[in-house]
Amino acid sequence: MRGKLVIISAPSGAGKTTIVRHLLEKGLNLSFSVSATTRPIRGTEKDGTDYFYLSVPEFNKKIENKELVEWQEVYRDLYYGTLKSELERIWNEGKSVLFDVDVKGGINLKKIFGKNSLSIFIMPPSVADLEKRLRGRGTDTHEKIRMRIEKAKEEIDLADRFDKIVVNDILESAKKEVYELVRDFLNINEAVPYLDFDPPTPQGGL
Repeated sequence: MRGKLVIISAPSGAGKTTIVRHLLEKGLNLSFSVSATTRPIRGTEKDGTDYFYLSVPEFNKKIENKELVEWQEVYRDLYYGTLKSELERIWNEGKSVLFDVDVKGGINLKKIFGKNSLSIFIMPPSVADLEKRLRGRGTDTHEKIRMRIEKAKEEIDLADRFDKIVVNDILESAKKEVYELVRDFLNINEAVPYLDFDPPTPQGGL
């Protein structure tokens, strides 16, 4: 028997990272699964804490060795993925896994773990609001924001593939709603036996 999994996904700028941090502070016996990526390290980020930062050849080697539960090539040579070793680490600690992953990664994880997982989509109030938030960050170029918005529109169309959709209009209300969903899932639902798995096809078959 293995622990449960909580999957939080959202378009960029919808507030999922803030909500994930809130869950980790609430004493729910969750542990954050650190993803692997080929993107460069930013600012004060730390390898092994924010992400495991890999080169493209290193990432491809992990794919070949079946060390990843799921993975995505989000843009050319920009990979993100979930390491099997992270799940084993968390479950061996007797905790449930908390994911902060992109939308297609969240769908892939739900396909793999089924009833033993809860997937939550954090929905922005509107695309216009999302664009305002992204511009307010002041970290991206106009072109990068345009690309993020186009991607967000595609991701919003996939929201119904998640167990729950939470609209992040008022942050405190969204944090409370997500907390209650996760608390009930961890305390009430029966965990199903853990089954071994093979990595899905590239792009998760989507």
